[in-house]
This record gives sequence, structure tokens and C-alpha cells, in this order.
Amino acid sequence: MKETKLGEFEEVVLLLVGILGDQAYAFKIAEEFEQQTGRSVSIGAVHSSLSRMSDKGFLTSSMGQPTASRGGRRKRIYEITACGEQVLREARDLRMSLWQQFPGFSLDII
Repeated sequence: MKETKLGEFEEVVLLLVGILGDQAYAFKIAEEFEQQTGRSVSIGAVHSSLSRMSDKGFLTSSMGQPTASRGGRRKRIYEITACGEQVLREARDLRMSLWQQFPGFSLDII
């Protein structure tokens, strides 16, 4: 049975793939990760995470068009699958449930 849970890093990377849309390629994801979290990340860690999540069925990928800025090379663009969306919802719901149980802390859900 394949693992269906997300670690924090994987969760953030998966969210960034959704946020970046057709710009969700490894370098851009790493750049956005650092901007959004204030933490540095290696491109190797991003590639490993993307590969793991693709193996789990959370992501698919395709090759983009060659660009002059990359010397004619193509980028691998990632996209969240329905399974990836479901695992993100489950992760969000678990975190929300735990936060709601935290004494003295209330969430104002709109």
C-alpha cells in the first residue's frame, strides 16, 4: 500500500504546485518556497519531493515548450491530481481539527 500522508515539506510543495499552475517547475517551486516560508531549500530536495509525490499519484508532469532563456531546454511542469487534492484536503482538515481542540485558541472560519 502506498503512503498517503504528507510531511510538512511535501504539503507546502504540493500547495505551491497548485498556486504556481503552469509555472510549477522545480526551480520556480524552490524559489517560491523560499519566498513564502523564509527558509532555504535545495533544488535536489524539491526534485526528490516532486518525484516521491509523483510516485504516490499526487502529481503528474509534462514537458513544457523549449525556451531560448534555457538554451532550448524544456521544463518539467507539475500538476496536482485529484488524489493530490484529496490528500491536501485531508491534511488541512486534520490541522484544523487539531487547532480547534487547542485550549484558548479559536478559529474564525468564514
